[in-house]
Amino acid sequence: MIDASFDTAKLSDKQRRNLGILTESRVEESLSLLGLSPEDIDIVLMTHMHHDHSGGLTRVNDQGELVSKYPNAKIIVNDVEWYEMRNPNNRTRGTYLRENWEPIQDQVTTFSEYINVIPEIQMIHTSGHSNGHSIILLKQGKDTMIHMGDLMLSHVHRNPLWVPAVDDYPMKSILAKEKWLRQAFENHYKFFFYHDQFFAVVEFDKDGKEFVDYVLRSRPPLIPFTDQQDRKPDFLG
Repeated sequence: MIDASFDTAKLSDKQRRNLGILTESRVEESLSLLGLSPEDIDIVLMTHMHHDHSGGLTRVNDQGELVSKYPNAKIIVNDVEWYEMRNPNNRTRGTYLRENWEPIQDQVTTFSEYINVIPEIQMIHTSGHSNGHSIILLKQGKDTMIHMGDLMLSHVHRNPLWVPAVDDYPMKSILAKEKWLRQAFENHYKFFFYHDQFFAVVEFDKDGKEFVDYVLRSRPPLIPFTDQQDRKPDFLG
């Protein structure tokens, strides 16, 4: 599994309001559609440990205790991210929450520059969005999919200079995006997203301007596509 979303059951009404949470987490429901349960997950890859990605690593059990939601999983995260999460600064203190990592710390494996999870799956440290942020490559035969994590929040952010205010190290984001977007466009990688409102998967042309292939999200976006705001692709009508 890649990242863990929120555990909405852990959130207070104030947190739900501040975070804009409008629906309940559906991770367990999605797993069940595949015939899986949280106990079946053997590896969780964490692009970074911000609250909206790591909150779902833990849950509150029937005794009111915080426990791991994926008790049989190895949780893989970059060593810089693991350190900064445990030693947050004034900017990151509100997103690196102890409740999300203390119950799972014995399950964690860290890496430095990169790790080959299996021959077809590689995690690579980039920094940028957070200091320990990582991207993920999935390979099968001649095909490669790339998950840019929060370096590329959505298909709109494929311009390397379009860096959101939530990036902690924006210049590192720009450098990482320049490198990996160029490689992805030239080699026909397919992008898949965590935050994109409209697309689950996209492949761009070699210049990164036109859509070659795409898969829309299964659920409609909360905010409709508009020409003015999003430069809506023609094929969406």
